[in-house]
Formats: sequence, structure tokens, C-alpha cells
Amino acid sequence: MATRPTWHGHLKLSLVTCPVGLYTATASNAHVSFNLINPETNNRIRMVPTDPDTGPVERADLVKGYEVSKDEYVLFDDADFDKVKLETTHTISIDSFVDEADIDRLYWDDPFFVVPEKGVGAEAFAVIRDAMKAAGKVAIGSLVLRGRERQLALEVRGKGLIAYSLRAHDEVRDADDYFDDIPAVKPDKDMVDIATRIIAQKEAAFDPTTFKDRYDDALRDMIKAKQKGGKGLVEVEQPDDTNVVDLMAALRNSLKGSASGKAPAKTAAPKKAPAKKPAAKKKAA
Repeated sequence: MATRPTWHGHLKLSLVTCPVGLYTATASNAHVSFNLINPETNNRIRMVPTDPDTGPVERADLVKGYEVSKDEYVLFDDADFDKVKLETTHTISIDSFVDEADIDRLYWDDPFFVVPEKGVGAEAFAVIRDAMKAAGKVAIGSLVLRGRERQLALEVRGKGLIAYSLRAHDEVRDADDYFDDIPAVKPDKDMVDIATRIIAQKEAAFDPTTFKDRYDDALRDMIKAKQKGGKGLVEVEQPDDTNVVDLMAALRNSLKGSASGKAPAKTAAPKKAPAKKPAAKKKAA
């Protein structure tokens, strides 16, 4: 295992505990990232902490402050943060078990691998894991992670566990605030039937290996072109911006295209009268 754990402590179920480590289950370093460069010198810009009165300061000498009123702060240093200790600072305490379907997808957040540390705790970890597998439930626990106490949803994955941090209730917006203004339209039954058949023709097994960031690929192509001395122009296919006039015709064409595996024929927009030629502009002095 090459990476270091994001967090390490104990997993606790009632009186059974075992030492575990949390490892970030996703990676973001595969994407193109940029630095700020001064184009006149090609030097990378350094972000230097600066006091508006005294000038540059050392980052190691800085503390954090919570603003209680305009320009008035309560200061915190590392020792202050160490004093705020909960049981969940070093322990994932399993509080309850729920059905996975009961957790609204809006609440799921970052995934982590939960791995037992080598030693005597491996057996206790296996007991908790196999009991969860037999119950077929998702465990709900708490953990202080990255300066916040977060709720976790833990599920069995192979020989280990996956822990998903869950968003707090006040972080999730109410969908009704956005959906209430959607007009109550009752679509034509035949149109819905055709759309349903299109969906059936497009059914497939979930395959994340086909997911691709084409924007990231285009950036990489541009980087290669610039390295070779080119201007870095990359042609990217743009989506069609056509007005669908006859919805039923568009659905039927889509159904034919899905059945044949070809792109559906486009529905023609009404022809516009030819625009009059604008008067010639006068040249600027």
C-alpha cells in the first residue's frame, strides 16, 4: 500500500474495537492543473502571506481567527484546536444500522477505504465486517475529519469497508424550492410511449471505464501542440443548437436512429425569410 492514511484511529462497535486507517478512495491528480506564471519572465508566481501594515510574514507564524464583528477576531492556534477533543476525534463509533435505500443520494459525499492496521486488531475487524455483511445493512457512525465532525456510512466491500462521508442536513437544499415553479404539463401519451421505447433501446450495463473527460483530453492536446511550437488550436465538436419544431417527429426520428444505431435525423426548423443586407458601415477616421 503506497499511500499514507488520511486518518487513523479505531473502529468501534459496542465494546469491540480495532485499529484502522482511512484512505482516500478517489484521485484528482490525474486531471490537468495549471500554475500562475508571469508571461514576461516565465517565472511561477509565489503566493506570499502579506500583512497590510508590516509586509510579508512567515506562514509558520500565523494563527487562525474567527471574525466575531468587523475587524475583530477570536484567535486560535494549534494548541487550542488540540483542546477540542471528542470521542470521534480518534474513533469511528458505529451508532446504528440502516438500509442503503433509506439514505437520500443527496447526502452521499466522499468515499474512503477502511483498512485494518496490521496486528491483533485484524480479527476484530473481520468480526465487524462479516456481521455487517450478514445483516445486509449500512452502518452509520461519526468521525472528526478535516476539522469537522462528519457522519459516515460504512458498507462492506470485499475484504474491507467503504466509508462515505455524509453531508449534514443543513448543507442539503430543499428540492421543492427549485422544482415548485416547474409548470404542471401533462405530456401526450403517445410521445411518452415513444420516449420509453427509446430508453429501452439504450439500456446498458453500468461501465465506468467508458467515462471520459473530453475537456481534459482537449487541454492535453493543446499542451502538446504548444510544446511543438504550434498555436495550440484544438477543434472540439460543438453540440447542435437547433430548434425542435415538431416534438413528435423528433421522437420518432430518435426512435429510428436508436434502432439502427445511427444518429437520428435532425428535425428541420422553419425557414426564415432572407435577412436584408445591412447598409455599408462608414470607415472610422
